[in-house]
Amino acid sequence: MKNLFLFLLANLFLLTACKVPKEKEAKKDTYVADNYTKKEVDITMRDGTKLHTTIYSPKDTSKEYPILMQRTPYSSRPYGEGMRTRIGPNMHLMKEGNIIVYQDVRGRWMSEGVYDNMRAYNPNKKENESDEVSDTYDTIDWLVKNVENNNGNVGTWGISYPGHYATVSAIEAHPALKAASPQACIGDFFFDDFHHNGAFLLSYFRAISLFGTYKDTPTDTSWYSFPKMNSQDQYQFFLDKGPLKNLNEYFQYDKLDVNGTASKEKIDDFFWKEIVEHPNYDSVWKSKGIIQHMDKVPSTVATMIVGGWFDAEDLYGPLETYKGIEKHGKGNYNTMVFGPWDHGKWARNTVKNTVGNYYFGDSISLKFQSDIETKFFNHFLKGKGDKNSGLPEAYVFDSGKKEWKSYDSWPPKNIVKQDWFLSENQELTADKKSSKGIQFISDIKRPVPYSEDIKTVFTPRKYMTDDQRFAARRPDVLVFETDVLTEDYTLAGDILAKLKVATTGTAADWIVKVIDVHPSDIAEDNKGLQDHLKMSNYHLMVRSEVLRGRFRNSFEKPEPFKPNRKTDVNIKLQDVFHTFKKGHKLQIQVQSTWFPLIDLNPQTYVDNIYKADEKDFKTQTHTVFTDSKIQFSVLK
Repeated sequence: MKNLFLFLLANLFLLTACKVPKEKEAKKDTYVADNYTKKEVDITMRDGTKLHTTIYSPKDTSKEYPILMQRTPYSSRPYGEGMRTRIGPNMHLMKEGNIIVYQDVRGRWMSEGVYDNMRAYNPNKKENESDEVSDTYDTIDWLVKNVENNNGNVGTWGISYPGHYATVSAIEAHPALKAASPQACIGDFFFDDFHHNGAFLLSYFRAISLFGTYKDTPTDTSWYSFPKMNSQDQYQFFLDKGPLKNLNEYFQYDKLDVNGTASKEKIDDFFWKEIVEHPNYDSVWKSKGIIQHMDKVPSTVATMIVGGWFDAEDLYGPLETYKGIEKHGKGNYNTMVFGPWDHGKWARNTVKNTVGNYYFGDSISLKFQSDIETKFFNHFLKGKGDKNSGLPEAYVFDSGKKEWKSYDSWPPKNIVKQDWFLSENQELTADKKSSKGIQFISDIKRPVPYSEDIKTVFTPRKYMTDDQRFAARRPDVLVFETDVLTEDYTLAGDILAKLKVATTGTAADWIVKVIDVHPSDIAEDNKGLQDHLKMSNYHLMVRSEVLRGRFRNSFEKPEPFKPNRKTDVNIKLQDVFHTFKKGHKLQIQVQSTWFPLIDLNPQTYVDNIYKADEKDFKTQTHTVFTDSKIQFSVLK
């Protein structure tokens, strides 16, 4: 009886504590409802498939407006009478007045059809055949002909997967499309998101069902579910699970009958099956890539590619999209904006800009939204639309100096290539000192963690700026660093690690990290820094990348290492713009495991790691030779 009384008393306290007086209740944001009308339509594609589309039009019908459209696999909700509280790329474009359109892509949510993850573009379509390019074209064609008070100009935008669809919109574009801003856009699934240079991003395992659960009828509710890990320690969870094939159980679903009742029959997650059955860069992955088609972006479409220097999910895509248009579109208006952001943070309305533990400044995202993004769309959709937009070709944030810079090309023209050698005694030197081997044991029972945090995450982001001291102090992580810098040293562009390695086994992964070692005499710490950290001697990870060693010569045709033979392994790291300031040190870390960011390599060669057995996993000794070097793009 006493326990019951305490239970009721506790609940009464919670109800009282949580009750907010009416005068203090947060005022609901009604701007969209007050200023826009909402209409839902199903637009018929050329093959007869209907795509669900939501249109927000300004109530002020005294003038014409451009159309800003986002196509998404993540739902154009709310469906029915409800309205979003925020629409468009940012608050400025919402409040200035634009016709804002959201569309569920084929096979997702309320749209008809069957979804295909990164559905392949077909440049040789027949009259009634469709792909995402034609779906976008058909949608724009319907919108400009049927939506009242539009001025005939269309812009597209999106972040992450919707960013990919913004890229798609620019290919063989509809004449009404004047501006496209792919942001954090997926470029190629063998190098973005779920893979990095052929290595599987095990840490994204919970997100697979989001894309691979089968659906063939429209629905306004979620039809997928996420795997339950029943653990707060993802490192131990995946270590205990063992080989990748032991995860198959998480990707089989009950088949539903016409009444929605589960039957005994199971359906495989089609995306997981695709990953498992296609371990190499074959025709399946190649067909899904979009960056291979940047030669089909017409000069009539202005593009602004946006990305974050610390985007763990999609850094490859926006960089390669920008470079692809630059290469093929000589007459195109094509610009890039890269700031100190993780995935999509430039769209948030927060003043303080941090990634993980690291603080970069205030109002960085807000400045982008007001001064760059809004100006871009207004110029091409409401203004003259010529190439004199007033915006720079490359607007990039130096993540070391913490300041914006503008250039008329990217990389900047005044860069030079410089080599630094991985020398003995943990030294990073401008000259090759020797060709000796430095050995370490890669223990498959104790892989190097990618983070020292004990937690589970849906998709990891914070680690991109994490303090790397925990890794530098492990015997299976090799460390090479400069002396204390006597002047600023700015990297601007890509990085190429030219490793010379050997292994006692026949397979291995190779990870290279570029790190800014801060001075020890820093007294102040960032607000929000994790309790166990200090900025004194902070090891900021500036860039990192993995290469699955079997793909060192070809992503299409993997091959084993020959045991104990010195072998070249070249790893391209994505672009950076970072100044290592005077008083700091530049450090390189080299390791062979990065768990569970990427899956464990068996370290003995098998044809398909997704089907490897427990017996295939073996501890090996690896060697890195001191004639290995890192080639930087240095700003002069």
